[in-house]
Amino acid sequence: MAEKNERPIKVVAENRKARFNYAIEDTVEAGIALTGTEVKSVRNGKTTIAESYADSRGGEIWLINANIPEYLQANRFNHEPKRPRKLLLHRKQINKLMGAVERQGMTLIPLKLYFNEKGRAKLLLALAKGKQLHDKRETEKKRDWSKEKGRLMRAKG
Repeated sequence: MAEKNERPIKVVAENRKARFNYAIEDTVEAGIALTGTEVKSVRNGKTTIAESYADSRGGEIWLINANIPEYLQANRFNHEPKRPRKLLLHRKQINKLMGAVERQGMTLIPLKLYFNEKGRAKLLLALAKGKQLHDKRETEKKRDWSKEKGRLMRAKG
């Protein structure tokens, strides 16, 4: 059998501060409903998801405040850059996420926006709890110590 030309996973946007500001409990891959000009704009790679979050409205999960800039070649059919976008999840996943958010006070944070092997836009969504200032300092100390430990080990031999 001939192998298909599989495309590698192409990460378009990443929320790098999320792992520092939040303690991540669980991750879920969700599809994202985009219009044609949004897909083209996302493929250009100018998307930011750093200030965005996911929220439940009417039994569905929506991505709020994600910035997908307008596609320059589109004319009057362009999209609104910060409009809410529907996330595509199974009903069981939605119920699980909504339950954790409502009962345990957790937050839904996007970690990555990428195109999978089939060329579909996907969002890696994290169920997370916000860190306090002392937790952030502790994380920074651990990171610094691991760097220092690596330097010492290289210096010794």
